[in-house]
Amino acid sequence: MTPSRPYLIRAINEWIIDNGQTPYLLINADYPGAEVPRQFVDEGKIVLNINPTAVAGLELGNDYIMFSARFQGRAWEIVIPVPAVLAIYAQENGRGMMFNEEEYGPEPPDGGGPDQDKSDDDKGRPSLKVVK
Repeated sequence: MTPSRPYLIRAINEWIIDNGQTPYLLINADYPGAEVPRQFVDEGKIVLNINPTAVAGLELGNDYIMFSARFQGRAWEIVIPVPAVLAIYAQENGRGMMFNEEEYGPEPPDGGGPDQDKSDDDKGRPSLKVVK
């Protein structure tokens, strides 16, 4: 199943804006592919305001979040891999959602689903079976 994080980010962003609040993203700035202004990173994290009045060209995609923003008068093109998003919340009251960092773990080694035959090494693991 595809990760739920990009869908939840879009939904919570819309909910925050619909309620007249300011959506903020908490980002793991050290995540590979994250392009953020490094001078504003604190302990490997950065908080970004994604309110429509603060950014231009906001794209909340399934793989990346991209937009243009100004930091101390300088324009930046921000690129954030979705797994780098640690939380989305309203600046005014902190309501929103934090994300599990393990959601984007490695794919199963055999690439198969739970209904495939398991090897002897996998017999101790829980599994699901399709029952007809």
